[in-house]
Amino acid sequence: MESQARGGTRWKRFGVVMVPSVAASAAIGVALAQGALAASFAVSGQQFKVTTERLEGTGFVQYGALDVKHDDELVPVAVSAFNSATINKLCQSVVVPTPIGDVTVKLGAGDNPAKPVKAKNLFIDITDLNADATFTNIDIGVSVDHSSKGPTPKSGEHRVPGSFAQQADKAVLTGVKQTAWATSAGTFELNGLKMKVHKGKNECY
Repeated sequence: MESQARGGTRWKRFGVVMVPSVAASAAIGVALAQGALAASFAVSGQQFKVTTERLEGTGFVQYGALDVKHDDELVPVAVSAFNSATINKLCQSVVVPTPIGDVTVKLGAGDNPAKPVKAKNLFIDITDLNADATFTNIDIGVSVDHSSKGPTPKSGEHRVPGSFAQQADKAVLTGVKQTAWATSAGTFELNGLKMKVHKGKNECY
């Protein structure tokens, strides 16, 4: 793999590096003001799983960082950010332990190809991803402080100045399966939103 690639680049069954993803935190009650980036927040003790049939995004950047859990524990993540993204057939699930056993909160949106999920200024903190991916005008090894193609990294993040980052003008991912700690967005338009609560584990994958 070259340190820098121009034009379209396709990597099959993509791992944790270059990890654009779509996490619908609305499923657990996170409301974000239109046009404003969410403030940094302590993440819960549960990761959530997400699948999408297709994600197409413009203005992409990815870099390493640390999330802070509710008990102040630091967890390593790959932060992926888009200026804008459209997502088809989104599924998100989170398993929450309760006094009556595990409960799964499951969300779906964007099943209609004519009305996909839409997001702007999207940030996703993930630990694992598998997908087929195509990137346009990709730069690998950029300093996070000099990335220019995606949103500006959020203030208050636990990241190392000058650390490794990757960016691209455009990214298209299909067959996405990923695990995440958190997501933030300026706007998150969940067309055809549906949510169900299941007793026991009933995850997206």
